[in-house]
This record gives sequence, C-alpha cells and structure tokens, in this order.
Amino acid sequence: MSSSELIQFINCKILRNHTLTEEHLWVRNGKIINPEDVFFDEKIKADTVIDCNGCIIAPGFIDIQINGGFGVDFSNCDNIDSGLGRVAKSLLSSGVTSFCPTIVTSPNDVYKHVLPQIKKSQGGLHGATVLGIHLEGPFININKKGAHPPKFIKDLDEGFQSLVQTYSTLENVSIITLAPELKHANEVISKLTSLGITVSVGHSMASLKDGESAISSGATLITHLFNAMLPFHHRDPGLVGLLASHNTLVDKIVYFGIISDGIHTHPAALRIAYRIHPDGLVLVTDAVSAMGLEEGRHNIGQLSVEIKNGMALVAGTNTLCGSIATMDTCVKIFLQSTGCSIEYALEAASLHPAEALGIVHKKGTLNFGVDADFIFLDSDLSLLSTWIAGKCVYKK
Repeated sequence: MSSSELIQFINCKILRNHTLTEEHLWVRNGKIINPEDVFFDEKIKADTVIDCNGCIIAPGFIDIQINGGFGVDFSNCDNIDSGLGRVAKSLLSSGVTSFCPTIVTSPNDVYKHVLPQIKKSQGGLHGATVLGIHLEGPFININKKGAHPPKFIKDLDEGFQSLVQTYSTLENVSIITLAPELKHANEVISKLTSLGITVSVGHSMASLKDGESAISSGATLITHLFNAMLPFHHRDPGLVGLLASHNTLVDKIVYFGIISDGIHTHPAALRIAYRIHPDGLVLVTDAVSAMGLEEGRHNIGQLSVEIKNGMALVAGTNTLCGSIATMDTCVKIFLQSTGCSIEYALEAASLHPAEALGIVHKKGTLNFGVDADFIFLDSDLSLLSTWIAGKCVYKK
C-alpha cells in the first residue's frame, strides 16, 4: 500500500463533528480527504476498498502526560532512543497515536542529557508520534510535590533565566507544568507562551486568584485536576475554581488533564468536572514505567516505586505517584463513571488534547485535510486496530 494510494473505508461509523455517522472514510498521502473532490474533480475510484465490518472509526488517542511505561522511565533512562522507541511502539496497542513524553522533577544533568534527545517525530510502524516533551517541574510547590523528589524542586527567583539554567534547551518542549503562586510565575508564563509552549498550572497551593492571573498571562491548562493541588473550598476554590471562573472562561477555554484510572479520581469527581466544564476536559494517563509490567518495584524519576493492587505508590508509603492504566482503559472508565456519550468519551482523549496543544488543524479529528491517524473500535470500545498516516500500525 503506497502513500499515494487512494483508500476507501466502508461499512463503518465515523466520529466527526461530535457525532458517529455511517459514512465512508477516504485517505490519500497520509491525510483524510474530501470524497467530493474525488467524485467531481478527479472522477476516479479508490485503489483499495477496506470493509470495516461495522466498526467505529475514531481519531487516534493523544496522551499529553505520560512519564513512561513498559519498563521505561523517561526521567531515568540510560538509552533514551531505545526507551522512547519501546514506549512509542507499545502505545499503539492502546490506541495512542501521539503523545508527550513527560519528565518529572529531576536534577539539572538529567534535563541536559534527556531533553536534546527526545525530539518531535512522526509516528508509523515504529510507534506513536512524539509531539514534544512535557516538563512537569521542577518549578512546583514543595507542599504539593506528590512523587516529585523535594531536593530537586526549585523556585523561579531569577524569572525566565531560572528555566534556562535548569533545562538548557526548550527546543523539543511542548508543555511545562509550574506552580502559578511562585514569584515571577506570570512573567515566565508570558515568555513561554510567546515561544509557543503550552503552560499548565499544577503541583500547587495556588488560590483561585493566582490561577486566574496565570490564565491571564497565557496559561491554558491544568495538570491532573484534583491531584497535587488544594482541595476545593467554598471561600477559595483554588485551581479547581478555574473550571467555573467568569474571569477566565469569557474569552478562552481552560483545559484540564484528568486521570480516570479508577484510582486517582473518584467517579463523583469525574462527574463534577465533566458537568461543570466539559469543553476543557482532557483524559491523561499520567502513566509511569510500570504500566504494562507486573507488580513489584520500579523507578520513576529519582524515586523507587512499588506497584501493588493496581496502584503505583512511592515505595514504603501510600502516596500515589502515577497511573498504570492505558488510555483505552481510561476512556472506558470515564464513560462508565460519567454516563457521557461514546462520542464525548472518545473526543476527551483525542479532540480535546489536540485543542489544548493547538494542533487540531492536523490531529485529533477526522476532518478533511488532517493526518489520517485513527483507530478501529468495536461497540464496547475495545481496540481492534491502530492507524497512523492511513497505514495500519497495530492489529489486535
């Protein structure tokens, strides 16, 4: 099957414009194309017709927060190329076609070693597309450190120069999570957004006012809502209040990652977030290196992690340090927990993360002209196959 071949997918339900519709999908040169151009302008037929046997075709999943998996920890990996390749390849079996490798709070030499090596790259048979790095720390609040090692957490005392000294390069970075209550946070946020980097607020003790100031400065995302932030309080709802803030939602959407692994976020909390601000909800796995592995001890960043009873814990404690659920599992749990539509659950893992990163013109939908990254699902949303650029890269 060549890239210029005209492929027609028939007998399927396509997720487009928030609706599952029985229609054909047409692909050529790795893009989804308008069949009217074929019928009326070119007057040609498909080179290949694929019968989908009534399955659902949805945009490929996009995971914007994943620390590793399948024995690989992006923050603690000697051979980055090999480790990144293993995760990218393995993610195809859960319907993920694009992702942001996430680096947790680490010493400076880790950033200098890892960041230049994790480059944005196009996916294919070798694995999912790398959209850029998500730097989760070290500019966070030590009181909401979660699994982040406290000795490497930093302030922003020197403003943007603090980032330069710590990271060395931002060339391959797509997202940075920081605590908005830190000194100089707003000027740093403004600078990062001017560079095209998405800023997310999280691991924070911020008040709602702090969060609103960050959004006004250019932040557009909240890192794993409800986790590693102040709990909701009726007099000051903190970062959670951004979901209903009139000071931020008048002219822009605030997106928020949420972990629906059945452990990190209670089903009632999932329902609250979904009902208050459905447009901004982005499913993330926050997966750690133990995803796909058996229970036991593993590493995340600079800490030892113990996997037991389906949970990833800082070894010797009851502190959660990431998920071991795959994205297709998160989608199913979210659907069951909220009672939302199938269409919404699928878009929360595809359209919404693409919107949050500003790449909806090429990822996250089945609209004409976008990359032909999609998945086949049965009626129970079990994955059947994964496709990147119109080519099958995984089949169950």
